[in-house]
Amino acid sequence: MTDKALLVIDFIKDLAHPDGKVAACSRHVQEQDAITHANQALAHARARGWLVILVKVGFEANYHLQPKGSPIFGRAQEFGALRLDGEGGEFHPDLAVLGTDLVLEKPRVSPFYGTALEAALRVNGIEHLYLCGISTTWAIQAAARDGHDRDYAITILEDACAAADANEHHASLRQLGRIAEVIRVEQLVSAQGR
Repeated sequence: MTDKALLVIDFIKDLAHPDGKVAACSRHVQEQDAITHANQALAHARARGWLVILVKVGFEANYHLQPKGSPIFGRAQEFGALRLDGEGGEFHPDLAVLGTDLVLEKPRVSPFYGTALEAALRVNGIEHLYLCGISTTWAIQAAARDGHDRDYAITILEDACAAADANEHHASLRQLGRIAEVIRVEQLVSAQGR
């Protein structure tokens, strides 16, 4: 058993694919080749027996858990976006998802909010979280900050993340560098002891 977990956050069609309904990050996902890098991180994690957790944001068909007044989620129902039971709520088709992965659904930005993430990490003895996904500015920020405040070591896989654009991505990473290690996937897979 290892004390490490890889969290892959919000690489769903509605957000990460060019045909998604609210895909503001899709261009940067392509520029970063973020899905390819995430798949490399997934292969690395699985080969070492890490806990692999795929997280997706979304709401049930009636949008009962949608925060209607939220600037970021408030119009999801109007657009038919982020429906967990719809095509847009599926993981990006290029993401290497396995049936053995733990999949968590979240109703807000942070993967810790309203999910079993904390319980899964504790029961598996996890001490170090490796993060990738979208957006660097929102979900990765929230996961890193919440994880840090729960005393986990945090590493962000920079090239397996994306935001609305490169400027937003790098600004976010500069902030997170105070509480997290920021590396590229190549550094992860080539390092001894990871």
